[in-house]
Amino acid sequence: MSNQNPAAAAEPCCSPLAREPLTEDWAGDLARMFKALGDPIRLRLLSLIASHAGGEACVCDISPSFDLSQPTISHHLKVLRQAGLLDCERRGTWVYYWVIPSALQQLSSVLLTESGPAVPSESCAEVPA
Repeated sequence: MSNQNPAAAAEPCCSPLAREPLTEDWAGDLARMFKALGDPIRLRLLSLIASHAGGEACVCDISPSFDLSQPTISHHLKVLRQAGLLDCERRGTWVYYWVIPSALQQLSSVLLTESGPAVPSESCAEVPA
């Protein structure tokens, strides 16, 4: 999976979508990532891992948050890894997962339409801190 479109570095203030059409390869990479996040379980898994203390979580910390079997959770984690959104490491009997920041940055930057600070929407203002 390519991590960045070379054209994206040329002009960081504009989204690749607004500047020029995506290449076939880059569109495929992005589609795999967005498709992986299109499942509510996987989106929650990514959020749980990203927000966990230290930015990584053991599968033993993740599993109790879901009413799913361990093989099902492992499948969803595998999909997120294959999409390039997570990485992992076995430590003894447990596997620890963490989010790959550059992958989230790539998803974010491809949708960014203008430069400057983000302005929170009304729906974001309602979320308790």
